[in-house]
Amino acid sequence: MIRKEDVYKIGVFNKPHGIHGELSFTFTDDIFDRVEAEYLICQLDGIFVPFFLEEYRFRSDFTALVKLEGVDTAERARMFTNVEVYFPAQHAEDAAPGELTWDFFVGCRVEEVKHGDLGEVTEVDTTTINTLFVVDYQGEELLIPAQEEFIRNIDQKHKVITMELPEGLLALDETEEV
Repeated sequence: MIRKEDVYKIGVFNKPHGIHGELSFTFTDDIFDRVEAEYLICQLDGIFVPFFLEEYRFRSDFTALVKLEGVDTAERARMFTNVEVYFPAQHAEDAAPGELTWDFFVGCRVEEVKHGDLGEVTEVDTTTINTLFVVDYQGEELLIPAQEEFIRNIDQKHKVITMELPEGLLALDETEEV
């Protein structure tokens, strides 16, 4: 059984393309093209199901036409409309650290050398000049700069980011006084 922590989201199938079962695929991560992977994982009815790739071709930097094994008609392809697509994290481990995309980091644990475990990355905010890890720290949202100079290690297999943050960036030890 494939578990949520074993995969990370890389895109969504949009709609069928043509009559032979091809699917339009909008992706945020082209890792399926950069590492050896024979399959993609779809979330169907809350269950992660692998589907073997027959072939794919890029239409733009963020879209591709994908042919899944066993999906040979437009009717069968329609079943995949708006289905989320995931990639196995174990294959992402084969990627060099510079080849990882921000989507890979969602679900990673963040450890800081002085403060220990800070929590899990729930999203990566790329809407500003400074990319931020959004971390769930004891139920609170913690924003941490995703800067290379702060990252000491990335354990891709265990999905742990070890960081050394500048003094004062985290105010975790401060207590409010009345």
